[in-house]
Amino acid sequence: MSKQYSQILYQVSEHIATITLNRPEKRNAFSGTMGEEIYDAFTRAIDDPEARAIILTGSGDTFCVGIDLAVIEDDAERDMILNGNFLKHFATRNYHCAKPTFCAMNGTSVGVGITMAVSFDFRIGTEEAKFAVPFAKLGLLPGFGASHLLPGLVGRSNALELVLGAGTIRGPQALAMGLIDKMVPAGQALSTARTLAAAMAGYDPTVMAMAKQSINFGVAHSLEESLENEGKLADVLNARRAAARGKAS
Repeated sequence: MSKQYSQILYQVSEHIATITLNRPEKRNAFSGTMGEEIYDAFTRAIDDPEARAIILTGSGDTFCVGIDLAVIEDDAERDMILNGNFLKHFATRNYHCAKPTFCAMNGTSVGVGITMAVSFDFRIGTEEAKFAVPFAKLGLLPGFGASHLLPGLVGRSNALELVLGAGTIRGPQALAMGLIDKMVPAGQALSTARTLAAAMAGYDPTVMAMAKQSINFGVAHSLEESLENEGKLADVLNARRAAARGKAS
C-alpha cells in the first residue's frame, strides 16, 4: 500500500518521482509536517530503482510563500521545523543525491520556498513569479545550507542583496543572476522539468550518478585533483562494465 501524506503528493511515473507541495489554500505555505513529509518522500524516491529523476513542485499557481507563521505557535510544528530531518539533512541529501533533481518553481517563491530550492541540480521558474528571501525582515536567518549554496549560484554580492535587502525580484532578474536556470511562461515549469528529467532518466543510472559525483567533486577541488578523481571514477565504471560482461557470457 502506498503511503499517504497530508500536505504533499507523491507519484512515480515514467521513471520520474514527483513530489508536490499540496496546501493550495495556503499557497503552499511551509510547515514542519510538510518538511518531514518532503524528506520522507525524497528518501523514498532515492531508494526506489524505478525513480531515476526527482522533481519538487507546488500545487496551484504558487510554489511556496514561505513559512506558515500560524503553525509556529504550535509546539510540535515548531519543533519539526527547527529540529526535523528536513532542515538538518535535506540540503546535503539533495545535493549529493545520485539522481538528477529538479525544482519546478511554478510561481511565487518566498523564504524557505527559495532556500529549499538552492540544493537542487536544476531550478525552473516562471516569468511573472516573485522571488524573495525576507528573513531579515522577520528577524530570522536563512537555512538549508543557503549560506554556502546561494552565493555559489548567484555570487556573493547578489546573495547579500537578496538576504540583507530582503527585496522582491521577478523571473527575468532571477534568471539573470542565476537563481533559476530556466525561465518559462506561467504554467509550464513542471512540464519543462518533466521534459528535462525524462531525457536524463533515459540514460544509464550508474553513469548519471558518477557524472554528478564527478561534477560535485570538481566544484570543491583543484583541477589536478579533479583529473585524478575522473580517472578513478572511470576505472570503477570500466570495472563494473567488465564484471557485467563476465556475468552475461
